[in-house]
Amino acid sequence: MVDGGRPDVVDGVGLRETRKALAAADAEQVLLDSGAHVWVAPGDLGPEPPVEPWAALLPSLDPSAMGWADRGFHLPDDHRAALFDRAGNIGPTVWWNGRIMGGWGQRADGGVVWRLLTDTGQDASGLIESEASRLLAWVGDSRITPRFRTPLERELMA
Repeated sequence: MVDGGRPDVVDGVGLRETRKALAAADAEQVLLDSGAHVWVAPGDLGPEPPVEPWAALLPSLDPSAMGWADRGFHLPDDHRAALFDRAGNIGPTVWWNGRIMGGWGQRADGGVVWRLLTDTGQDASGLIESEASRLLAWVGDSRITPRFRTPLERELMA
């Protein structure tokens, strides 16, 4: 968040302090495919090692989805209309390997339902179903009802 509208001050930390911190940490500047410049830890320039496939069901307003001005690295543009309300709040999301692939909701009877907006294959469906079962066991008799409803969640609750 820009402090007082000044582009050189972010959350009370000025550009000078930020540059000093990056220098003290020996951070390295990297140019992304998008043309943006970012900073990484020293020596962290190699490719990421492969990871096992994973799925997650994250709640409405989760910082993983809300905390970015540019969400293109984990949210396909064509998913926005289904997953955000009119005020720009994201609803419950289904993640597959670090990307938002759909949404989920909990019905009044307690059942967790989800829908993918992108075909991710059979492996994803099994892991997502496993996460839905794990979520259901964790919440028990509680019900998760967001204050606002996204278009996809409204469809899932119908």
